[in-house]
Amino acid sequence: MKRMTVKVCQLLLALCVLSSPVMAEDTATVESQIPLDLPAPDATSTTPEATPDSVPVPQTPPMQDSVPVAEPTPAPSSPSVFTPGNVSSITVAQMGQPRGIMLSGGQLQAGIDFTLPADQVITNAQLLLNLKVSPAMAARNTTLQLMMNGQPLGTVPLGSADSDVSNYQLDIPAAMVVSSNNISFKINDGDALLCLRDLSDKYQVTIMPTTRLDLEGQQLNIGADLSHFPRPFFDSMQMTPASVAFAFPAKTLPEQVSAAALVASWLGIEADYRGISFNALHDKLPEKNGILFGKPGDQIGGLTLPATQKPMLQIIDNPGNPVYKLLLVVGNSDQQLRAAAWRLTHGKFDGQTASTAVENQVIPVSKAYDAPRWISTERPVRLTELMRKDQSLTATGIWHEPLSVAFRAAPDLFLWDGDTIPMKIGYRFPTENWIDEERSYLSMTFNGTFLNNLPVNKQGALETLWRKVGGDARQEHYNLALQPYLIYGDNQLSLYFNIQTKETAPCSVLLNNNIKSRIDDDSWIDLSKTRHFSLLPNLSYFVGASFPFSRFADYSHTVLLLPENPGETEISTLLNMAARSGNATGASLNNNAVMFGLPTGGANLQRLEESHVLAVSTINQNAFNRTLLAQSPFTSNEHSFGVRERSIWQKIQSWIEGDWGSTGIAADRYFSSNEAWRGFVSFRSQWNPDRVVVMAIGSTDEQLSRLQTDLSSARINASIRGDAAIITDENGVRSFRVGQQFPSGQMPWYMMVVWYANQHSAFLAILGLLFATVIGLSLYALLKKRARKRLNPQDDGK
Repeated sequence: MKRMTVKVCQLLLALCVLSSPVMAEDTATVESQIPLDLPAPDATSTTPEATPDSVPVPQTPPMQDSVPVAEPTPAPSSPSVFTPGNVSSITVAQMGQPRGIMLSGGQLQAGIDFTLPADQVITNAQLLLNLKVSPAMAARNTTLQLMMNGQPLGTVPLGSADSDVSNYQLDIPAAMVVSSNNISFKINDGDALLCLRDLSDKYQVTIMPTTRLDLEGQQLNIGADLSHFPRPFFDSMQMTPASVAFAFPAKTLPEQVSAAALVASWLGIEADYRGISFNALHDKLPEKNGILFGKPGDQIGGLTLPATQKPMLQIIDNPGNPVYKLLLVVGNSDQQLRAAAWRLTHGKFDGQTASTAVENQVIPVSKAYDAPRWISTERPVRLTELMRKDQSLTATGIWHEPLSVAFRAAPDLFLWDGDTIPMKIGYRFPTENWIDEERSYLSMTFNGTFLNNLPVNKQGALETLWRKVGGDARQEHYNLALQPYLIYGDNQLSLYFNIQTKETAPCSVLLNNNIKSRIDDDSWIDLSKTRHFSLLPNLSYFVGASFPFSRFADYSHTVLLLPENPGETEISTLLNMAARSGNATGASLNNNAVMFGLPTGGANLQRLEESHVLAVSTINQNAFNRTLLAQSPFTSNEHSFGVRERSIWQKIQSWIEGDWGSTGIAADRYFSSNEAWRGFVSFRSQWNPDRVVVMAIGSTDEQLSRLQTDLSSARINASIRGDAAIITDENGVRSFRVGQQFPSGQMPWYMMVVWYANQHSAFLAILGLLFATVIGLSLYALLKKRARKRLNPQDDGK
């Protein structure tokens, strides 16, 4: 009986063990290192221990001030709560290498960095590697070694393939993928290739820009905390284009769109090269994260905005899924909404702040051409002032990436013919006896145009002789004259130290990373002799730098115009335009004004008379379009868009002024021959002849929504010019010049006379001919009368 009891006890103990969850020895997970309030994605894992960095986030954080604010009334939500998964991809081009990574010559290894949003945990990762291998390299049958964050990923063969590009798939352990990562590539046959000089074009491996990393992960809850802004709506660690949802009440007001444009422009600054787009919603809550704009008591998708007397910012859980967040920007008036939006973009909220009332804000007003991202035209600017914090003007070793200096400039810079832009480059090559100074040089390119190869030593017979007798003939400074046409709205100067070694140099020096080549800190570019002057309208200025609206970067001299009842697509397009302007200037649209429909009087009409106008519409907004285009070269009705036929006097005037480049007839025919299109038109403002109107328009909402993708293409941007640009899926972009241009900018009257004479040479010739004819006929009559008196003196008394 006792033995039976023991067996029963053993059996019960075994059942208890089998019914308990199996515990791992190490319970630490990736989630345990992040201060978040969601459980780990794996339901079977245990609760991680709190780390010193973990900060508990209370469900109801304290208010930042004593003003009582009512809580928003949430919409009915589903009782189920789940941790959503994300699927994303990032290419080598998006990692900052639009041309891919080339391994050649002595540079047989390279690496690339990329970052991922901090509120995601990667659960699955795969690298799709696209390689282009030169025939000579393929014949060596070597391999390419890959490492990630210092850990080996494996090797791939570099042998011959059936096509020019070989494709490989590598699974990456999810635990290796963190917020900041590095992937490195190395040719294993590098030692053998090291001494094969001057064969960089023969032995090449190119990691194509289409190489991508496919990722699957889970979204984590970062808590309702304003101090995290712009997360979770935008994360600066994200390298791919972002998309943000903005929601408005059913009866959307202009001041709500104005506040949204301010926030969108600031997010455009933060997104920078990554790109960002916006999705506007009417009376509908975003499925994920989103920002809501409205008055106290307004309802958006069933959620009632809280009652408050002051402007307010509040972040709450999305009723559809608390992992996602909704940011409420609430105000009773244009002034309150603007104050709340401006306060939001300046951040610096205390930790664990879910809601705050906003005091009155003193919003500064921009001055002309004070955009933070535009290079100064008041003085010479050192190249070091144009560098990012993570950049340097020093190159290490023989093989290095080109030193790049990028800057933006106002697109209306003007110089007279023959004038140039001075630039001074100070540079130093390393002093090593194995460097071939005769064949080494500093290569300079500007916006893809080759400028010069600067030698190590001064050139000339006397300098060469002096160097041979032991004198110092190093050239370490060079003054360059840039042609004005090379300066664009977005510019890049590229500097590359092309160091060549002597034939007798040992192979080991090719990997010598102890040498440094550098650009001196006193190198500069001087735009102080330029003027701000241009001919408007010009759509190339608009797509490149949001000009002329960005002349005052805060849009204090611009009206954002929408139809009386704008649709979601039209508001989204306007927000995208605002983000592009913020990205181009580095300034948010703090003082923009939004109008629905055309005003007939009052303060709105006065503001319209003093401002440039950026309008967004579609063909079906017929009444709005006809009123806006009433005195323009363009016409619109319910089903078509076209160009107004010029009057006889307008044709004569254009011919006399030498304006023979108008393509109005061709533009009208192109408009009428395409049913599905989108694009831009620009014309002189009917309210002020010194202002312009730019109108983004599409044949349908679906066509208008594609403008954001179109403007992400460098090829399309470069093709947009004139005052009418039409984009179709079949033909890309076609640009025309329909109306007359007019001068705008800073030019003294006496120089304007010279400029007019230069621009209107035909008119000047005709005017000169008429003047000569009148003077000649007058002199002829006078001389004829005098001759008659001389020949017939007897007629003097008659």
